[in-house]
Amino acid sequence: MSSDPLVIFTPSGKRGNFPVGTPVLTAARQLGVDLDSVCGGRGICSKCQITPSYGEFSKHGVTVEDNALSEWNKVEQRYKDKRGLIDGRRLGCQATVQGDVVIDVPPESQVHRQVVRKRAEARDITMNPSTRLFYVEVEEPDMHKPSGDMERLIEALETQWDLKGVKTDLHILHVLQPVLRKGNWKVTVAVHLGDESHPPKIMHIWPGYYEGTVYGLAVDLGSTTIAAHLCDLKSGEVVASSGIMNPQIRFGEDLMSRVSYSMMNKGGDQEMTRAVREGMNALFTQIAAEAEIDKALIVDAVFVCNPVMHHLFLGIDPFELGQAPFALGTSNALALRASELDLNIHPAARVYLLPCIARPRRGGRRSSCPL
Repeated sequence: MSSDPLVIFTPSGKRGNFPVGTPVLTAARQLGVDLDSVCGGRGICSKCQITPSYGEFSKHGVTVEDNALSEWNKVEQRYKDKRGLIDGRRLGCQATVQGDVVIDVPPESQVHRQVVRKRAEARDITMNPSTRLFYVEVEEPDMHKPSGDMERLIEALETQWDLKGVKTDLHILHVLQPVLRKGNWKVTVAVHLGDESHPPKIMHIWPGYYEGTVYGLAVDLGSTTIAAHLCDLKSGEVVASSGIMNPQIRFGEDLMSRVSYSMMNKGGDQEMTRAVREGMNALFTQIAAEAEIDKALIVDAVFVCNPVMHHLFLGIDPFELGQAPFALGTSNALALRASELDLNIHPAARVYLLPCIARPRRGGRRSSCPL
């Protein structure tokens, strides 16, 4: 049986034995506990706040002494003096294990915390953004170790955050060197974590520790109106909502009239694509102004739309949707970049279009017509 102190995390119930002096954040990471950190344990971001519990815990079979964690230190005091820290809270990167301890991870310190929408359509949403912020310290250039600034940044992301195979685009290279030097080789980067088909990719970079956030859009592209909700990707809060009339209405009020316009007018589909994208960009400008944010901080967007709007937004001629067997160009979900759709948010922002589903006919049978 291990003689190392037992560390128990709530509400997850995960537990393990760790040597004296192990930072709480390290113990959490090794156990897979959902404890947030942007700065990588440097005592800068304060995301890793935890609440230790003391006394007898018969449920867990441990007694937690008052000295179960290391003493309050200067880093924690500096943070409390500057920004405030709830009494009883500690920073997981600063408090180290000294004895058996029970540690609670509050909701706001959890990466994948649940957010409850307080509206008619209220539901619990688990936060798991595809783009996250990471603070890193990059090795300075050395004449005896020739390598590029980008290569050293990517190496820092791998060694300090275990992010492997990170890629970037040309727009990051345009700003990388002045940002690194302005931040004295300490930077915060927004990284899209990738998926089965795409590696992690650097989206944005700031000198030093960036205390702000990044945003995502949820967009409902309808035949009559376009509605958008701007979401804080760190907190899950909807910070602004807005909508406009779909400018395609001038080509026809209903979907079939727009398909007919495309059939009867050469280049009509391209006209409608330009119109809806211009309307979309006007909406994004409007919602960013309402939230008082830079549109370049919008790094994710999710769109839902019917098949005709889907095709016209993507620049696909809806001709086939106007005649049997009503074949869609694609019915699958799509992952694109904002620049491919001429959207005026972050140029490398990831854009997701949900799959198209045909409407059921009256009586419950599914129609082959996707309109």
